[in-house]
Amino acid sequence: MADLTAAFDRLEQLLEFPVDFPIKVMGRRVDEFAQSISDLVRVHVPDFDPASIELRPSSQGNWLGITLTVRIQSRAQLETLYCALAEH
Repeated sequence: MADLTAAFDRLEQLLEFPVDFPIKVMGRRVDEFAQSISDLVRVHVPDFDPASIELRPSSQGNWLGITLTVRIQSRAQLETLYCALAEH
């Protein structure tokens, strides 16, 4: 946990909030994966536009990379979203 806090400390020094922040998520390529990530992000960033999601399947098609850009208002919001995604 200390490493994560240190990473957010460094990140906060580089960012000026609010900020459009790109996040990449990887998961198994199953039908509900992209929708579940979108739903999770909307809990933490209510104005998130799911149409902005970019999907990239792995070369063998087993995994799906998702890139989404969210408008983050504060470090606390970013930390909460990051932790929720990590727990997913």
